[in-house]
Amino acid sequence: MDASAIAINNVVGSNIANLGLVLGLTAMVGIIVVDRSFFRFNWPVMMVFSLILYYFIQNDGFISRVEGLVLFSALLLFVLFLIRSKSETDISELDDAVLTQVSLFKLTLWLLIGGSALYFGSEFLVSGAINLAKMFKVSETVISVSVIAIGTSVPELAASLIAVVKNEKAISMGNLIGSNIFNIGTVVGLTAIITPIPVTDGAALQINLIWMLVYAAGIALLILWPKKMFVNRSKGMILFAAYIIFIYFTFTTP
Repeated sequence: MDASAIAINNVVGSNIANLGLVLGLTAMVGIIVVDRSFFRFNWPVMMVFSLILYYFIQNDGFISRVEGLVLFSALLLFVLFLIRSKSETDISELDDAVLTQVSLFKLTLWLLIGGSALYFGSEFLVSGAINLAKMFKVSETVISVSVIAIGTSVPELAASLIAVVKNEKAISMGNLIGSNIFNIGTVVGLTAIITPIPVTDGAALQINLIWMLVYAAGIALLILWPKKMFVNRSKGMILFAAYIIFIYFTFTTP
């Protein structure tokens, strides 16, 4: 399996981990109140991106440059809409005093450091995934949708837990939904534009895609039932338990 194939499996696994592991654990720490805009825009967009990805893979087992361009273009439209629309996290609410304390030099320096760390980290990530698969005698698909995906979702977990602690629970939910959209639009979209992505271990990927869609649809049902517009500890435990089941079947299914 090449790096591009690992990327698509990582995206699917990361999207599952965001809603199962991260949201589940976060809700177990504190109740997450969901704004009604979640159903008007954020959740439908995530579902559309997920369904498009499923269709592209199901159609011919291949993500072409054109399909990658469609995903990335859709992401740009999504971002443009967010910029032009008024949101709860309007930039005018940010602390200008804090922003002005950071010089352009420091911002540029951290950007370069972060970019370099991302590049070399990605190189180590891919080689590590291949070595882990060989060590545990499992497919690279299994490692990609589990170990690598969990590692990819760690920043979302940290950000969500901090948001809950600071009582910014709407940000926590938005962070996860936005991450899932960006995973599909950037990681899959840009990768496919650079080099078309062949689907390897297609049967396993198909099952994982179903898990991703079930989680994406299931989160809406959990938010609406039995008490609307929040994710409490019991709902978080359901999400987390389902994720443990997913990991179990990932490693035990031939």
